[in-house]
Amino acid sequence: MSLLVVGLSHRSAPVSVLERASLPADTQAKLLQDTLAAEPAAEGAVLATCNRIELYADVDKFHAGVAELSTLLAQHSGVGLEELTPYLYVHYEDRAVHHLFSVACGLDSMVVGEGQVLAQIKDALALGQELHTAGRLLNDLFQQALRVGKRAHSETGIDRAGQSLVTFGLEQLAAGADVDTWAKGKKALVIGAGSMSSLAAATLARAGVAEIVVANRTGSRAERLVQILTEPGGAGVAARAAEMVAVGDELTRADIVISCTGATGLVLTAEAVESAMRGRTAPLALLDLAMPRDIDAAVHRMPGIRLVDIESLAEASADAPMAADVDQVRAIVSDEVAAFGAAQRAAHITPTVVALRTMAADVVAGEVARLEGRLPDLDDKQRAEITQTVRRVVDKLLHAPTVRVKQLASEPGGAGYADALRTLFDLDPETVASVSRADLNDADVKNRGRV
Repeated sequence: MSLLVVGLSHRSAPVSVLERASLPADTQAKLLQDTLAAEPAAEGAVLATCNRIELYADVDKFHAGVAELSTLLAQHSGVGLEELTPYLYVHYEDRAVHHLFSVACGLDSMVVGEGQVLAQIKDALALGQELHTAGRLLNDLFQQALRVGKRAHSETGIDRAGQSLVTFGLEQLAAGADVDTWAKGKKALVIGAGSMSSLAAATLARAGVAEIVVANRTGSRAERLVQILTEPGGAGVAARAAEMVAVGDELTRADIVISCTGATGLVLTAEAVESAMRGRTAPLALLDLAMPRDIDAAVHRMPGIRLVDIESLAEASADAPMAADVDQVRAIVSDEVAAFGAAQRAAHITPTVVALRTMAADVVAGEVARLEGRLPDLDDKQRAEITQTVRRVVDKLLHAPTVRVKQLASEPGGAGYADALRTLFDLDPETVASVSRADLNDADVKNRGRV
Protein backbone atom coordinates (compact mmCIF):
# COMPACT_ATOMS: atom_id res chain seq x y z
CA MET A 1 0.00 0.00 0.00
CA SER A 2 1.21 3.55 -0.76
CA LEU A 3 0.34 7.10 0.22
CA LEU A 4 -1.50 9.24 -2.33
CA VAL A 5 -2.87 12.79 -2.10
CA VAL A 6 -5.14 14.43 -4.65
CA GLY A 7 -6.22 18.02 -4.08
CA LEU A 8 -6.49 21.64 -5.12
CA SER A 9 -5.45 24.86 -3.42
CA HIS A 10 -4.97 28.58 -3.97
CA ARG A 11 -1.79 27.68 -5.85
CA SER A 12 -3.53 25.48 -8.41
CA ALA A 13 -7.06 26.86 -8.71
CA PRO A 14 -8.78 30.25 -8.88
CA VAL A 15 -10.80 31.33 -5.86
CA SER A 16 -14.01 30.93 -7.84
CA VAL A 17 -13.33 27.19 -8.20
CA LEU A 18 -12.19 26.80 -4.59
CA GLU A 19 -15.39 28.43 -3.40
CA ARG A 20 -17.58 25.99 -5.28
CA ALA A 21 -15.46 23.01 -4.27
CA SER A 22 -15.52 23.75 -0.52
CA LEU A 23 -16.60 20.85 1.69
CA PRO A 24 -18.84 21.33 4.75
CA ALA A 25 -18.18 19.03 7.72
CA ASP A 26 -20.97 16.57 6.90
CA THR A 27 -19.77 16.33 3.30
CA GLN A 28 -16.22 15.60 4.49
CA ALA A 29 -17.52 12.69 6.56
CA LYS A 30 -19.43 11.25 3.60
CA LEU A 31 -16.39 11.69 1.35
CA LEU A 32 -14.24 9.70 3.79
CA GLN A 33 -16.80 6.92 4.05
CA ASP A 34 -17.05 6.67 0.26
CA THR A 35 -13.25 6.73 -0.03
CA LEU A 36 -12.94 3.61 2.08
CA ALA A 37 -15.74 1.97 0.14
CA ALA A 38 -13.69 2.51 -3.03
CA GLU A 39 -11.61 -0.49 -4.01
CA PRO A 40 -8.13 1.12 -4.28
CA ALA A 41 -8.22 2.82 -0.84
CA ALA A 42 -7.60 1.28 2.59
CA GLU A 43 -7.39 4.53 4.61
CA GLY A 44 -8.55 8.10 4.08
CA ALA A 45 -8.30 11.62 5.51
CA VAL A 46 -9.56 15.01 4.30
CA LEU A 47 -7.74 18.28 4.87
CA ALA A 48 -10.15 21.13 4.10
CA THR A 49 -9.17 24.73 4.86
CA CYS A 50 -10.21 28.11 3.51
CA ASN A 51 -7.77 27.75 0.64
CA ARG A 52 -7.25 24.01 0.08
CA ILE A 53 -9.12 20.74 -0.25
CA GLU A 54 -7.02 17.57 -0.15
CA LEU A 55 -7.91 13.90 0.02
CA TYR A 56 -5.24 11.57 1.45
CA ALA A 57 -5.48 7.80 0.99
CA ASP A 58 -3.48 4.62 1.35
CA VAL A 59 -3.90 2.92 -2.03
CA ASP A 60 -2.66 -0.27 -3.64
CA LYS A 61 -2.84 1.01 -7.23
CA PHE A 62 -1.56 4.44 -8.27
CA HIS A 63 -3.51 5.11 -11.47
CA ALA A 64 -6.72 3.58 -10.18
CA GLY A 65 -6.26 5.54 -6.95
CA VAL A 66 -5.81 8.87 -8.75
CA ALA A 67 -8.89 8.24 -10.88
CA GLU A 68 -11.03 7.20 -7.92
CA LEU A 69 -9.96 10.03 -5.60
CA SER A 70 -10.43 12.62 -8.35
CA THR A 71 -13.91 11.31 -9.07
CA LEU A 72 -14.84 11.33 -5.39
CA LEU A 73 -13.63 14.92 -4.96
CA ALA A 74 -15.71 15.98 -7.95
CA GLN A 75 -18.81 14.16 -6.75
CA HIS A 76 -18.71 15.57 -3.24
CA SER A 77 -17.59 19.07 -4.14
CA GLY A 78 -20.28 19.57 -6.74
CA VAL A 79 -17.76 20.67 -9.37
CA GLY A 80 -17.80 18.51 -12.49
CA LEU A 81 -14.82 16.22 -12.99
CA GLU A 82 -13.91 17.72 -16.37
CA GLU A 83 -13.90 21.22 -14.89
CA LEU A 84 -12.09 20.20 -11.70
CA THR A 85 -9.34 18.02 -13.23
CA PRO A 86 -7.12 20.84 -14.65
CA TYR A 87 -6.79 22.30 -11.14
CA LEU A 88 -5.98 19.07 -9.30
CA TYR A 89 -2.47 18.14 -8.18
CA VAL A 90 -1.24 14.67 -7.27
CA HIS A 91 1.53 13.69 -4.87
CA TYR A 92 2.62 10.10 -4.26
CA GLU A 93 4.63 8.36 -1.55
CA ASP A 94 7.57 10.54 -0.38
CA ARG A 95 6.30 13.52 -2.38
CA ALA A 96 2.94 13.24 -0.59
CA VAL A 97 4.70 13.18 2.78
CA HIS A 98 6.81 16.18 1.76
CA HIS A 99 3.68 18.06 0.70
CA LEU A 100 1.82 17.55 3.99
CA PHE A 101 4.87 18.44 6.08
CA SER A 102 5.31 21.62 4.01
CA VAL A 103 1.65 22.47 4.56
CA ALA A 104 2.03 21.88 8.31
CA CYS A 105 4.98 24.30 8.44
CA GLY A 106 3.06 27.02 6.62
CA LEU A 107 5.25 26.84 3.51
CA ASP A 108 2.25 26.20 1.27
CA SER A 109 -0.08 28.71 2.93
CA MET A 110 -1.41 31.84 1.30
CA VAL A 111 0.50 33.80 3.93
CA VAL A 112 3.71 31.83 4.45
CA GLY A 113 4.35 30.83 8.04
CA GLU A 114 0.78 31.10 9.35
CA GLY A 115 0.11 28.61 12.12
CA GLN A 116 -3.66 28.19 11.79
CA VAL A 117 -3.20 25.22 9.47
CA LEU A 118 -1.86 23.10 12.36
CA ALA A 119 -5.27 23.21 14.04
CA GLN A 120 -6.88 22.22 10.75
CA ILE A 121 -4.51 19.27 10.33
CA LYS A 122 -5.37 18.20 13.87
CA ASP A 123 -9.09 18.43 13.03
CA ALA A 124 -8.54 16.35 9.87
CA LEU A 125 -6.83 13.63 11.90
CA ALA A 126 -9.51 13.71 14.59
CA LEU A 127 -12.25 13.24 11.98
CA GLY A 128 -10.40 10.33 10.38
CA GLN A 129 -9.97 8.70 13.78
CA GLU A 130 -13.59 9.31 14.75
CA LEU A 131 -14.82 7.65 11.54
CA HIS A 132 -12.09 4.96 11.70
CA THR A 133 -10.87 5.91 8.23
CA ALA A 134 -7.36 6.81 9.42
CA GLY A 135 -5.34 3.66 10.02
CA ARG A 136 -1.71 3.22 10.97
CA LEU A 137 -0.22 5.04 7.95
CA LEU A 138 -2.38 8.17 8.12
CA ASN A 139 -2.27 8.27 11.92
CA ASP A 140 1.52 8.20 11.77
CA LEU A 141 1.61 10.70 8.91
CA PHE A 142 -0.67 13.33 10.46
CA GLN A 143 0.79 12.96 13.95
CA GLN A 144 4.26 13.47 12.48
CA ALA A 145 3.05 16.45 10.43
CA LEU A 146 1.84 18.14 13.61
CA ARG A 147 5.22 17.56 15.26
CA VAL A 148 7.10 18.85 12.20
CA GLY A 149 4.94 21.98 12.08
CA LYS A 150 5.52 22.70 15.76
CA ARG A 151 9.24 22.12 15.30
CA ALA A 152 9.40 24.58 12.39
CA HIS A 153 7.64 27.27 14.40
CA SER A 154 9.79 26.74 17.51
CA GLU A 155 13.20 26.36 15.83
CA THR A 156 12.99 28.95 13.06
CA GLY A 157 11.72 32.45 12.40
CA ILE A 158 8.97 31.30 10.05
CA ASP A 159 6.45 33.07 12.32
CA ARG A 160 8.17 36.33 11.47
CA ALA A 161 8.23 35.50 7.78
CA GLY A 162 4.49 35.63 7.41
CA GLN A 163 1.64 36.78 9.62
CA SER A 164 -1.61 34.98 10.26
CA LEU A 165 -4.28 35.41 7.63
CA VAL A 166 -6.20 37.68 10.01
CA THR A 167 -3.26 39.98 10.71
CA PHE A 168 -2.29 40.09 7.07
CA GLY A 169 -5.88 40.90 6.11
CA LEU A 170 -6.04 43.76 8.61
CA GLU A 171 -2.76 45.12 7.23
CA GLN A 172 -4.34 45.17 3.78
CA LEU A 173 -7.39 46.97 5.12
CA ALA A 174 -5.16 49.53 6.85
CA ALA A 175 -3.57 50.20 3.45
CA GLY A 176 -0.06 50.82 4.72
CA ALA A 177 -0.96 52.43 8.05
CA ASP A 178 -0.02 50.88 11.36
CA VAL A 179 -2.83 48.43 12.22
CA ASP A 180 -2.99 49.41 15.90
CA THR A 181 -3.19 53.11 15.03
CA TRP A 182 -5.75 52.45 12.30
CA ALA A 183 -7.98 50.19 14.45
CA LYS A 184 -7.78 52.12 17.73
CA GLY A 185 -11.21 53.33 18.89
CA LYS A 186 -13.12 51.72 16.02
CA LYS A 187 -16.22 49.53 16.38
CA ALA A 188 -15.91 46.03 14.96
CA LEU A 189 -18.45 43.40 13.89
CA VAL A 190 -17.24 39.79 13.78
CA ILE A 191 -19.58 37.39 11.97
CA GLY A 192 -18.99 33.78 12.99
CA ALA A 193 -17.63 32.28 16.18
CA GLY A 194 -15.33 29.51 14.94
CA SER A 195 -11.57 29.32 15.33
CA MET A 196 -10.78 31.88 12.62
CA SER A 197 -13.44 34.32 13.87
CA SER A 198 -12.17 33.90 17.44
CA LEU A 199 -8.65 34.66 16.25
CA ALA A 200 -9.96 37.73 14.42
CA ALA A 201 -11.77 39.00 17.52
CA ALA A 202 -8.68 38.53 19.69
CA THR A 203 -6.51 40.30 17.11
CA LEU A 204 -8.91 43.25 16.96
CA ALA A 205 -8.97 43.46 20.75
CA ARG A 206 -5.16 43.60 20.88
CA ALA A 207 -5.22 46.27 18.17
CA GLY A 208 -7.26 48.52 20.45
CA VAL A 209 -10.77 48.61 18.96
CA ALA A 210 -13.38 50.20 21.23
CA GLU A 211 -16.06 47.51 20.86
CA ILE A 212 -16.54 44.09 19.30
CA VAL A 213 -19.96 42.70 18.38
CA VAL A 214 -20.08 38.94 17.69
CA ALA A 215 -22.88 37.56 15.53
CA ASN A 216 -23.32 33.82 15.03
CA ARG A 217 -26.11 31.44 14.06
CA THR A 218 -25.59 29.57 17.31
CA GLY A 219 -26.04 32.18 20.00
CA SER A 220 -24.31 30.21 22.72
CA ARG A 221 -21.04 30.18 20.76
CA ALA A 222 -21.24 33.94 20.26
CA GLU A 223 -21.85 34.39 23.99
CA ARG A 224 -18.89 32.16 24.79
CA LEU A 225 -16.57 34.21 22.58
CA VAL A 226 -17.84 37.43 24.17
CA GLN A 227 -17.15 35.93 27.60
CA ILE A 228 -13.58 35.12 26.61
CA LEU A 229 -13.06 38.65 25.29
CA THR A 230 -14.44 40.35 28.38
CA GLU A 231 -13.43 38.04 31.24
CA PRO A 232 -10.79 39.22 33.76
CA GLY A 233 -7.33 38.56 32.43
CA GLY A 234 -8.69 38.36 28.90
CA ALA A 235 -8.59 40.95 26.16
CA GLY A 236 -10.46 43.46 28.32
CA VAL A 237 -12.41 44.91 25.40
CA ALA A 238 -16.09 45.87 25.44
CA ALA A 239 -17.95 43.09 23.65
CA ARG A 240 -21.48 41.82 23.18
CA ALA A 241 -23.32 39.17 21.20
CA ALA A 242 -25.91 39.81 18.50
CA GLU A 243 -28.29 37.57 16.58
CA MET A 244 -27.71 37.02 12.88
CA VAL A 245 -30.98 38.79 12.07
CA ALA A 246 -29.51 41.94 13.62
CA VAL A 247 -26.42 41.98 11.37
CA GLY A 248 -28.01 44.59 9.08
CA ASP A 249 -28.47 47.01 11.97
CA GLU A 250 -24.99 46.29 13.33
CA LEU A 251 -23.53 47.14 9.91
CA THR A 252 -24.75 50.72 10.23
CA ARG A 253 -22.68 51.16 13.41
CA ALA A 254 -19.54 49.16 12.56
CA ASP A 255 -16.28 50.52 11.18
CA ILE A 256 -14.66 47.12 10.63
CA VAL A 257 -16.42 43.88 9.68
CA ILE A 258 -14.72 40.48 9.64
CA SER A 259 -16.74 37.53 8.40
CA CYS A 260 -15.77 33.87 8.47
CA THR A 261 -18.67 31.42 8.63
CA GLY A 262 -19.37 28.01 7.21
CA ALA A 263 -22.36 29.25 5.23
CA THR A 264 -22.76 27.95 1.70
CA GLY A 265 -24.38 31.19 0.49
CA LEU A 266 -23.66 34.89 0.95
CA VAL A 267 -23.94 36.25 4.49
CA LEU A 268 -23.66 39.90 3.41
CA THR A 269 -25.30 40.71 0.11
CA ALA A 270 -24.54 43.84 -1.88
CA GLU A 271 -28.03 45.08 -1.06
CA ALA A 272 -27.50 44.69 2.70
CA VAL A 273 -24.21 46.58 2.60
CA GLU A 274 -25.64 49.29 0.35
CA SER A 275 -28.55 49.75 2.78
CA ALA A 276 -26.16 50.08 5.74
CA MET A 277 -24.14 52.73 3.91
CA ARG A 278 -27.11 55.02 3.36
CA GLY A 279 -26.86 58.10 5.51
CA ARG A 280 -23.36 57.40 6.85
CA THR A 281 -20.19 59.20 5.87
CA ALA A 282 -17.63 57.03 7.65
CA PRO A 283 -15.92 54.40 5.47
CA LEU A 284 -16.56 50.70 6.06
CA ALA A 285 -13.73 48.12 6.02
CA LEU A 286 -14.73 44.54 5.22
CA LEU A 287 -12.50 41.45 5.62
CA ASP A 288 -13.93 38.22 4.19
CA LEU A 289 -11.96 35.14 5.34
CA ALA A 290 -14.60 32.58 4.40
CA MET A 291 -14.45 29.96 1.68
CA PRO A 292 -16.86 30.07 -0.06
CA ARG A 293 -17.04 33.83 0.37
CA ASP A 294 -19.43 35.39 2.89
CA ILE A 295 -19.50 38.87 1.36
CA ASP A 296 -20.73 39.71 -2.14
CA ALA A 297 -17.69 40.70 -4.21
CA ALA A 298 -19.78 43.42 -5.85
CA VAL A 299 -19.52 45.63 -2.73
CA HIS A 300 -15.94 46.61 -3.59
CA ARG A 301 -17.36 48.91 -6.26
CA MET A 302 -19.40 50.89 -3.72
CA PRO A 303 -18.07 54.25 -2.57
CA GLY A 304 -16.74 54.29 0.99
CA ILE A 305 -16.18 50.52 1.01
CA ARG A 306 -12.86 48.69 1.21
CA LEU A 307 -13.18 44.92 0.79
CA VAL A 308 -10.34 42.45 1.30
CA ASP A 309 -11.07 38.80 0.60
CA ILE A 310 -9.19 35.54 0.08
CA GLU A 311 -8.50 36.32 -3.56
CA SER A 312 -6.96 39.74 -2.90
CA LEU A 313 -4.95 38.31 0.00
CA ALA A 314 -3.47 35.71 -2.32
CA GLU A 315 -2.32 38.40 -4.72
CA ALA A 316 -0.92 40.64 -1.96
CA SER A 317 1.06 37.88 -0.21
CA ALA A 318 2.84 36.60 -3.30
CA ASP A 319 6.05 38.60 -2.79
CA ALA A 320 6.48 38.63 1.01
CA PRO A 321 10.23 38.49 1.94
CA MET A 322 11.18 35.39 3.92
CA ALA A 323 13.98 33.58 2.08
CA ALA A 324 16.30 32.67 5.00
CA ASP A 325 13.53 31.37 7.26
CA VAL A 326 11.91 29.45 4.43
CA ASP A 327 15.21 27.77 3.54
CA GLN A 328 15.66 26.71 7.16
CA VAL A 329 12.16 25.24 7.31
CA ARG A 330 12.66 23.45 4.00
CA ALA A 331 15.74 21.76 5.46
CA ILE A 332 13.68 20.60 8.45
CA VAL A 333 10.98 19.25 6.14
CA SER A 334 13.53 17.32 4.05
CA ASP A 335 15.09 15.75 7.16
CA GLU A 336 11.70 14.81 8.57
CA VAL A 337 10.51 13.30 5.29
CA ALA A 338 13.61 11.09 5.19
CA ALA A 339 13.10 10.05 8.82
CA PHE A 340 9.41 9.28 8.24
CA GLY A 341 10.19 7.19 5.17
CA ALA A 342 12.85 5.22 7.02
CA ALA A 343 10.51 4.58 9.95
CA GLN A 344 7.70 3.41 7.64
CA ARG A 345 9.98 1.10 5.70
CA ALA A 346 11.36 -0.35 8.93
CA ALA A 347 7.85 -0.83 10.28
CA HIS A 348 6.87 -2.64 7.08
CA ILE A 349 9.29 -5.47 7.83
CA THR A 350 8.46 -5.76 11.54
CA PRO A 351 5.52 -8.18 11.08
CA THR A 352 7.77 -10.46 9.00
CA VAL A 353 10.47 -10.42 11.69
CA VAL A 354 7.86 -11.12 14.37
CA ALA A 355 6.47 -14.00 12.30
CA LEU A 356 10.01 -15.41 11.87
CA ARG A 357 10.68 -15.29 15.59
CA THR A 358 7.28 -16.86 16.27
CA MET A 359 8.10 -19.70 13.88
CA ALA A 360 11.50 -20.15 15.59
CA ALA A 361 9.82 -20.29 19.01
CA ASP A 362 7.42 -22.94 17.71
CA VAL A 363 10.36 -24.99 16.38
CA VAL A 364 12.11 -24.75 19.77
CA ALA A 365 8.94 -25.78 21.59
CA GLY A 366 8.46 -28.74 19.25
CA GLU A 367 12.03 -29.94 19.61
CA VAL A 368 11.96 -29.63 23.41
CA ALA A 369 8.73 -31.62 23.52
CA ARG A 370 10.31 -34.31 21.32
CA LEU A 371 13.38 -34.41 23.58
CA GLU A 372 11.22 -34.84 26.66
CA GLY A 373 9.61 -37.86 24.99
CA ARG A 374 13.00 -39.43 24.33
CA LEU A 375 14.47 -38.52 27.75
CA PRO A 376 11.60 -38.90 30.21
CA ASP A 377 13.95 -39.05 33.23
CA LEU A 378 14.99 -35.40 32.98
CA ASP A 379 14.16 -33.43 36.11
CA ASP A 380 12.64 -29.92 35.97
CA LYS A 381 15.99 -28.16 36.41
CA GLN A 382 17.63 -30.11 33.59
CA ARG A 383 14.62 -29.61 31.31
CA ALA A 384 14.62 -25.83 31.96
CA GLU A 385 18.38 -25.59 31.31
CA ILE A 386 18.12 -27.44 28.00
CA THR A 387 15.16 -25.34 26.91
CA GLN A 388 16.97 -22.10 27.77
CA THR A 389 20.12 -23.25 25.94
CA VAL A 390 18.23 -24.04 22.75
CA ARG A 391 16.43 -20.68 22.92
CA ARG A 392 19.73 -18.84 23.35
CA VAL A 393 21.22 -20.58 20.32
CA VAL A 394 18.22 -19.70 18.16
CA ASP A 395 18.17 -16.09 19.42
CA LYS A 396 21.87 -15.65 18.67
CA LEU A 397 21.48 -17.09 15.19
CA LEU A 398 18.55 -14.79 14.42
CA HIS A 399 19.82 -11.64 16.12
CA ALA A 400 22.32 -10.36 13.55
CA PRO A 401 20.19 -11.10 10.43
CA THR A 402 17.00 -9.59 11.89
CA VAL A 403 18.77 -6.44 13.10
CA ARG A 404 20.54 -6.08 9.77
CA VAL A 405 17.39 -6.67 7.71
CA LYS A 406 15.59 -3.91 9.66
CA GLN A 407 18.46 -1.54 8.89
CA LEU A 408 18.44 -2.47 5.21
CA ALA A 409 14.65 -2.21 5.00
CA SER A 410 14.73 1.35 6.36
CA GLU A 411 16.88 2.50 3.44
CA PRO A 412 15.43 3.62 0.10
CA GLY A 413 14.59 0.60 -2.02
CA GLY A 414 14.49 -1.65 1.02
CA ALA A 415 10.88 -2.76 0.65
CA GLY A 416 11.92 -6.04 -1.00
CA TYR A 417 13.71 -7.37 2.07
CA ALA A 418 10.44 -8.39 3.72
CA ASP A 419 9.55 -10.49 0.68
CA ALA A 420 13.03 -12.03 0.64
CA LEU A 421 12.77 -12.96 4.33
CA ARG A 422 9.37 -14.57 3.84
CA THR A 423 10.69 -16.57 0.87
CA LEU A 424 13.93 -17.70 2.54
CA PHE A 425 12.21 -18.99 5.67
CA ASP A 426 8.99 -20.12 3.94
CA LEU A 427 6.86 -18.00 6.26
CA ASP A 428 3.10 -18.33 6.05
CA PRO A 429 1.72 -15.07 4.53
CA GLU A 430 -1.39 -15.33 6.71
CA THR A 431 0.77 -15.41 9.83
CA VAL A 432 2.51 -12.22 8.74
CA ALA A 433 -0.85 -10.63 7.89
CA SER A 434 -2.26 -11.51 11.31
CA VAL A 435 0.70 -9.80 12.99
CA SER A 436 0.10 -6.72 10.82
CA ARG A 437 -3.60 -6.61 11.74
CA ALA A 438 -2.86 -6.91 15.45
CA ASP A 439 -0.20 -4.19 15.20
CA LEU A 440 -2.63 -1.95 13.29
CA ASN A 441 -5.36 -2.36 15.89
CA ASP A 442 -2.96 -1.54 18.73
CA ALA A 443 -1.69 1.52 16.89
CA ASP A 444 -5.22 2.72 16.16
CA VAL A 445 -6.23 2.57 19.81
CA LYS A 446 -3.01 4.28 20.91
CA ASN A 447 -3.17 7.06 18.32
CA ARG A 448 -6.81 7.91 18.93
CA GLY A 449 -5.85 8.85 22.46
CA ARG A 450 -3.07 11.21 21.32
CA VAL A 451 -5.04 13.79 19.31
